[in-house]
Amino acid sequence: MKASIITIGDEILIGQIVDTNSGFIAKALDKIGIEVAEMRSISDNKQHILDTFSELQDDSDLVIVTGGLGPTKDDVTRNTFCEYFGDSLVSNAKVLEHVTKLIHNYTGNTNPLLQSNIDQALVPSKATVLFNQYGTAPGIWMKKGNTVFISLPGVPYEMKGLMEHEVIPRIVSEYRRPYIIHKTVMTYGMGESMIADRIADWENSLPAFIKLAYLPSPGRVRLRLSARGSDKNELESAIAENIKSLSGLISDVIVGFEEEETIEKMLGKWLTDKKLTVATAESCTGGKIAQTLTSVPGASAYFCGSVVAYQEAIKTDVLQVPTETINRFSVVSNEVAEAMALGVKRIMKTDYAIATTGNAGPGKDNTDKDVGTVCIALALPDGSVISNEFKFGQPREKVIDRAVNKSLEMLQKEILKFVE
Repeated sequence: MKASIITIGDEILIGQIVDTNSGFIAKALDKIGIEVAEMRSISDNKQHILDTFSELQDDSDLVIVTGGLGPTKDDVTRNTFCEYFGDSLVSNAKVLEHVTKLIHNYTGNTNPLLQSNIDQALVPSKATVLFNQYGTAPGIWMKKGNTVFISLPGVPYEMKGLMEHEVIPRIVSEYRRPYIIHKTVMTYGMGESMIADRIADWENSLPAFIKLAYLPSPGRVRLRLSARGSDKNELESAIAENIKSLSGLISDVIVGFEEEETIEKMLGKWLTDKKLTVATAESCTGGKIAQTLTSVPGASAYFCGSVVAYQEAIKTDVLQVPTETINRFSVVSNEVAEAMALGVKRIMKTDYAIATTGNAGPGKDNTDKDVGTVCIALALPDGSVISNEFKFGQPREKVIDRAVNKSLEMLQKEILKFVE
């Protein structure tokens, strides 16, 4: 069963808002075995919408549309549905009752509704109405030939509610679908090409019904195995068997499984289990390492705090980095990073401490180091400290992200010595 997703709205095409609806819908469909063949964002133009419907109908079992169901003149989806299906709009009493109650509760009065609010209850007469408990615009379910067309509000939380409570249950009850099983291996600290080279023989031996996808991001690569078929147990067994053999090839860079097991979550688990603590002293990363570590619920069990020492005076006055160290080695140096790490470790009384100092660009500021140079230090429980200088290139955002990832990777490698 194949689906296409259409998002309607000029605001998407001019970059005023980012389309998050398509991703949510695609994930929801994937979980129930429906393959998304295409996603499109199109304008609020009736003819453009009609042409798109006609084009996608030939190759899609399911077309899901979001946007254009609001009360203003640029919301043209309902009228376009009527034209495409040769239908007309009628008022739905249940929807009108809901709209009335919702607006009266919101405004705190019982004044007569505006005509634009009343019109929210208009739906194509041949449509199955999908009740929207989170907003005023109902969803629409219509069929033409062998293709089902579903129209949903563009407001994300309304769309999500309708997908979860109306669309997915209806699809599950009415259509037979294959099983799709995904398993994602999270790796850290090795590039996509190096991983691909190491696992080439394993990848070539995968059965035809299992597909491997490389999903790289700075410092991290996700390896997603996907299996499709009619026997769920067989698929799960095959995935597990191949994951086991894969793990033996890249055990040194695997940090977990599935998207939710990020390195920050794994670090949090390890630190908590070993009753260890960490703090950060950040210059060029501006607190982003601390932000990443504290994005995990319960981080207060192991993360003690951070000093964002952006100015030189904070490095010397708060972290007690000797001025002579800065003058001798430069503010962007391993020696300064080490002093920062030891300083914040002493202040926070932690087992570990991470420190960064560098030049993220675009200019050199008051250092002679190249743009993209970052020095990272890690203070260890035994009082020692390790450090390294990295060249992360440009632009600024990439330098910062890579510095954060490399810092966490350094911490991971040291903690694993205790875990293992």
